[in-house]
Amino acid sequence: MFKNALIYRIEHWEQPPLTEIEDRLTGARFIECGASQPESAGWVSPRGDAQAALAESVGGQIVLKLCTETKAVPGSVVKTQLQAQLDTIEQQTGRRPRGKQAKELKEMVVHALLPRAFPKRSDTLVWLDPVSRTVWVGAGSTKRADAVVTRLIELIGGGLKLSLLQTTLSPATAMAHWLTEKEAPVGFTIDRECELKQPDSEKASVRYARHTLDIDEVGQHIQQGKMPTQLAMTFAGRVSFVLTEAMTLKKIQLLDVVLEGAGIDAAQGGKEDGGFDANVALTTGELQLLLPALIEALGGLHERQADGPAAAAAATPAGDENSAAKPAAKPAAKPAAKPAAKSMSNEVANPDDDSPPW
Repeated sequence: MFKNALIYRIEHWEQPPLTEIEDRLTGARFIECGASQPESAGWVSPRGDAQAALAESVGGQIVLKLCTETKAVPGSVVKTQLQAQLDTIEQQTGRRPRGKQAKELKEMVVHALLPRAFPKRSDTLVWLDPVSRTVWVGAGSTKRADAVVTRLIELIGGGLKLSLLQTTLSPATAMAHWLTEKEAPVGFTIDRECELKQPDSEKASVRYARHTLDIDEVGQHIQQGKMPTQLAMTFAGRVSFVLTEAMTLKKIQLLDVVLEGAGIDAAQGGKEDGGFDANVALTTGELQLLLPALIEALGGLHERQADGPAAAAAATPAGDENSAAKPAAKPAAKPAAKPAAKSMSNEVANPDDDSPPW
């Protein structure tokens, strides 16, 4: 379901009926780029069936999919044709177009070449979790995720307001602490992939791949000023992922113990829906357990996000009704405080495997 994801908190949303969401999405259904259109974006069925609903609800979890199509003309081709036209105009008039005239001429060249450009499509999954008050966007960069969120807010209704998830400790600070102390936070193990980068103009970096990280060398790099930008981790022996300094989860993968425990429904899916419902239920269920533990490992929600029902929902694992009324965990005072931790472990499915969880 997700290879990469950024997480947003729902600050406010008066959730409309699913039928109303469907009607709104239908009005913005995906349409292919026109002959001279450089980009087109719209909503498609998450099931991959053109006739299926655009807003799917599985166990109360809402899943959407945004399709984006772009047509790009190679810069070298534009430059060649532009130079040829500039040379022709100079020969005919004795003056070579510059500034605004050259820019307008370039736009004309691009517009003329677009009908011959090959379109490229990409899909972005969106998961709205009304219970935990979060929105997961299947993107690996904040820029791409923000573009999807902007369209979502404008369209879905209910006064939706979102903010990017923020924690008391920045991921870089927390990761540096775990690596220096050679201890993973409770419920997690640290795997065999890490990137350290110097936060200066030189951007000196060190990358470990398929390499144990519980060595003094890693701590020495951190003491010299390098900060972790990526760290491979596993939650509860069930979900592996790479945490980045921007709070992005990359290379998300459900491990074999999850798929085997789910049985034939998760492995093969139902014949009628191609396993869509089972995949969504399985993935969302595991990520609902992972997120509160990750927030706690990062010192709790940031004080700007630590109040209100959304904070309580984010701190409560899915299905834990007794803990739903409890306040969010109190943020950690210092990153240097040594948490109760589990020793680092290297036993994990290949963290470099980019294949989806099923």
